[in-house]
Amino acid sequence: MSLYIVATPIGNLEDMTLRAIRVLKECDLVLCEDTRETRKLLNHYDIKTMTQSYHAQSKLSKIDKIIEMLADGRNIALVSDAGTPAISDPGSLLVKKIREAFAYDDFDDRQNRQSKIQIISVPGPSALTAAFSASGIVGGEFTFLGFLPHKKGRETLFKEIADSDRPCIFYESPHRLLKTLESLQKFCPEKRMFVAKEISKIYEEYFQGTAKEILDIFSKNPDKLRGEFVVIVS
Repeated sequence: MSLYIVATPIGNLEDMTLRAIRVLKECDLVLCEDTRETRKLLNHYDIKTMTQSYHAQSKLSKIDKIIEMLADGRNIALVSDAGTPAISDPGSLLVKKIREAFAYDDFDDRQNRQSKIQIISVPGPSALTAAFSASGIVGGEFTFLGFLPHKKGRETLFKEIADSDRPCIFYESPHRLLKTLESLQKFCPEKRMFVAKEISKIYEEYFQGTAKEILDIFSKNPDKLRGEFVVIVS
């Protein structure tokens, strides 16, 4: 019995790995944020596996049912709407609870270990690494902040970004991007920014400059404020 954490395309369906296709075909159930979105992907690859929703609003009782299915010997795949599950994603709680439920009491008990669940990552697309690889920033260290808080702690976080010696990467939605750039202009006006838009999709685009320079671009071209964004402050 296994839980497979399966990365799926963040835009271009051709980014699906052969292993991911095989796992999704062979498993008993696919857990997904939005079954309608995931079904589009599954249909594209003629995958008939049954789907079930698991998202941020799912009750803890659903996690208990998933654990029961794993305990009964079913193989389950976890996907998000796009990219790698459990990274700034509700799947992280599910993985945590499953690890707790099937924790090993004795790591030397190999027979017991075989009876426990395996949690297997099936790697693939991630907006985080895709953006960083295209940024031209030298070095392998960075701080990933996920999605920034809407209100509480937001100003403190911008101060931390300004003081950081490492590049800071975070995700941002189109309706908050301008306010975020305004805050970055206030707290770290001299730092360079790299903004990736709609990675691997038709309207993929990249922007470089100071917060003010990029803010000017989006202010003058509001039609560009569509899609999903990755922001890197270096």
